[in-house]
Amino acid sequence: MQLGSSFKTKYTMETFIRYSLGLDVDKKGFKACLKAKEVNNRSAIKGTKNFSNNLQGFKELQHWIKKHTISNNQLSITMEATGVYHEHLAWYLYEQDYTLHIILPFRAHRYIQSLGIKSKNDKIDAQGLADMGMQQELEPWKPCSKQLLLMRSLTRQLQVLQETKTALNNQLEAASHMANCDKMVIKTLKSLIKKISSDIDKIKARIEDLVLKDPTLSRKYSLVASIKGLGVVSFAIIVAETGGFELFENQKQLVSYAGYDIVENQSGSRVGKTKISKRGNSHIRRILFLPSFNVVKYNVAPFYQLYERVFERTKIKMKAYVAVQRKLLCMIYAIWKNEVPFDINFLIKKSSGIHDPKSLFSVGPRGPETKVAIDNAMATLDELPYTQSPEVLSVS
Repeated sequence: MQLGSSFKTKYTMETFIRYSLGLDVDKKGFKACLKAKEVNNRSAIKGTKNFSNNLQGFKELQHWIKKHTISNNQLSITMEATGVYHEHLAWYLYEQDYTLHIILPFRAHRYIQSLGIKSKNDKIDAQGLADMGMQQELEPWKPCSKQLLLMRSLTRQLQVLQETKTALNNQLEAASHMANCDKMVIKTLKSLIKKISSDIDKIKARIEDLVLKDPTLSRKYSLVASIKGLGVVSFAIIVAETGGFELFENQKQLVSYAGYDIVENQSGSRVGKTKISKRGNSHIRRILFLPSFNVVKYNVAPFYQLYERVFERTKIKMKAYVAVQRKLLCMIYAIWKNEVPFDINFLIKKSSGIHDPKSLFSVGPRGPETKVAIDNAMATLDELPYTQSPEVLSVS
């Protein structure tokens, strides 16, 4: 009887054991740390090991996991987003039906610091990720489509070529004004610029071809195409870098991901600068720079009205343009999620003092809650006239 009770208790504890695996990935390999947590909240390290960052290493990791865990227990895996070096491992684990969490390195670093750990090495990072997966409720990772990953490879290569072309043009300008410069230098620079310009045109054509020939991307792009100043390449970069907005539940998450979230610096009576964090996807902020200028140049509502009131308040043009960038991103997100086209003619008509409200979009969202402009002033995304809208973000 006593033996049976002991067996039952052991079986129950094993059934409810929770495992957390932390993986610290680099170019050549990754460090694994497996921790277990029982029903009495005690946790212990079950094992640590190094693996190669290749298919053979992935298979060895899977065998190691089965050896140190009970198959019917819960296992979650946590890793950092280390550039592109984690992607093959992440896809492999996802296809093997593991619960996977991918977090930003900055978040993991801050968590480890909060534990009072000042040192940093692969073992500490892996253990910290295992603790993080054990203690926090993290969102499961879901990869975007391979079509979007293909497009992301093109858009990032396009950025590299454009930056290289700019650098070469600057070198050519400097060489042209040198007192003594060999003609071979000028000839070489011009040849490189010509070749890169040709490659840029080819990649842009390839990106446009991918967007227009894909049924989903083509339909989505047609909804935002009426935003004058936002081209197909800009749209492709935003969609590729956000994974088709698949992992975002609201605009706040998207704004934070792009680095447009507000960072305040205030304590007591001291008020420091309020700025955007810039801790996010720099590719998105970079590509929205030119479209923000375009929508203001072409007086596209509601972006132009936003620019005017922010500039009037701050007297700093760049703050106003950053606010426009953020609103552009949120507008594209809203159009993508609701599948409603942007209507540039949503401004309220003025006729004999009678105001005729129009929808923010030409087709309202499904259901009774259709957003409308509520005054004869230009409406904003927060459903307020531009004269009553809350203060927007600012940047240092």
